[in-house]
Amino acid sequence: MRNIIWGLLLWWLPLAAQGQDAPLSAFAKSVFTDEAGAELPYRLLLPPKYEKSGQFYPLALFLHGAGERGADNEAQLVHGAQLFLDSLGNYPAIVVFPQCRADGYWVAVEGRGGAWRLPFYKKPAEDMGRVMQLVKSLQDTYRVDTARMYLGGLSMGAFGAFDLLARWPDTFAAAFAICGGSNPLLAPLYAPHTPLWIFHGEADAVVPVEMSREMYKALQQAGGQVRYTAYPGVGHNSWEAAFAEPQLLEWLFAHKR
Repeated sequence: MRNIIWGLLLWWLPLAAQGQDAPLSAFAKSVFTDEAGAELPYRLLLPPKYEKSGQFYPLALFLHGAGERGADNEAQLVHGAQLFLDSLGNYPAIVVFPQCRADGYWVAVEGRGGAWRLPFYKKPAEDMGRVMQLVKSLQDTYRVDTARMYLGGLSMGAFGAFDLLARWPDTFAAAFAICGGSNPLLAPLYAPHTPLWIFHGEADAVVPVEMSREMYKALQQAGGQVRYTAYPGVGHNSWEAAFAEPQLLEWLFAHKR
């Protein structure tokens, strides 16, 4: 029953992905393999001067939505990759786009008939666990400035971003979540540590806008630095408006732990 919500999302999300051109060639294709032999495809974008500079760079992790799951190691770049690529000159960073399995999920969300339940399990979902291992591996392999690590996600990936913040409250310097949600009771775990910018379309018929509103209020009450941007008349594809926000990456990369 855990995966039923993400399965229901699939009727809409693939349609939203049609006609999008992802900058596949700029992101190196790779696969992370955990100790059990399970694989996590991911794409990696390095700063243009990474090899010669010798300096440490920020790391930006982005979690895609349910419609981009699979094993092609390409679909996860449909939304968001162009934003980071176009801004690489102003915000040079190590950018990571992992891909969740076709039948997997970043975080367990339970529900039936429009009702949502957001339990928090001590053990992360399998794909999220591999993401956490991947991040640690990248820190060992590349020159990552651990004081400047950033997190973002949309739809299922936004739920995943909230989940990862709760598991790693002292890791990310800032994060953003688009058309997602989480259990408000978890907000005190990371509110004091990570500035967050939340986006949602007020006409979202897939993930209710109330879920972002509740998280915004919970984070405020927990003393967090949180921004909330709502888009009147916009449906589930509020990532288009969010990615067009001129201050998004400026705000994100301005933070440091």
